[in-house]
Amino acid sequence: MGSTTSGPRTRPAGGALRHRVERLAREVAKFGAVGGAGLLVNLAVFNLVRHLTDLQVVRASVIATVVAIAFNYVGFRYFTYRDRDKSGRTKELTLFLLFSVAGLVIENGVLYAATYGFGWDSPLQSNVFKFLGIGIATLFRFWSYRTWVFRALPAREAVASAESFLEAGASASPAVSAVSRGQGRRS
Repeated sequence: MGSTTSGPRTRPAGGALRHRVERLAREVAKFGAVGGAGLLVNLAVFNLVRHLTDLQVVRASVIATVVAIAFNYVGFRYFTYRDRDKSGRTKELTLFLLFSVAGLVIENGVLYAATYGFGWDSPLQSNVFKFLGIGIATLFRFWSYRTWVFRALPAREAVASAESFLEAGASASPAVSAVSRGQGRRS
């Protein structure tokens, strides 16, 4: 009784949930790929700025984070969330920058606390706490970007909801199915 056989487009019971989990897993993988590349950009720019200039550690980190934010926007818009609503680009970019700045504060707040609060300022310590700050900020960014910035198209959500409703109805009795197809008795 776990599956339906009324047509080629039906899925086994629980198929809608499995589809949503698979879609989320693909989204997380794409977000991770862009984020991983952004992490490399962030750490490379951070270490390059620290090595080539006399800037303080947190200032070098802020510069690196800003470069990574620009890199990540392009990756998220054109790879991770390319199928999402593109109608409000100004609003999207504004929200992206707002949440990115919040992530920047989280990321660099960890580095600031380690450097100026605990005096941990060696190159290794700076990189460890920069990496830790990026990790914490990434959790916030994933939630905020998928929830507020790169919103799913309403039509896709409606279609997915309608499909799961129809799948649930397909497992109903044959009389109900016949009525829903217009083949029931008419008075």
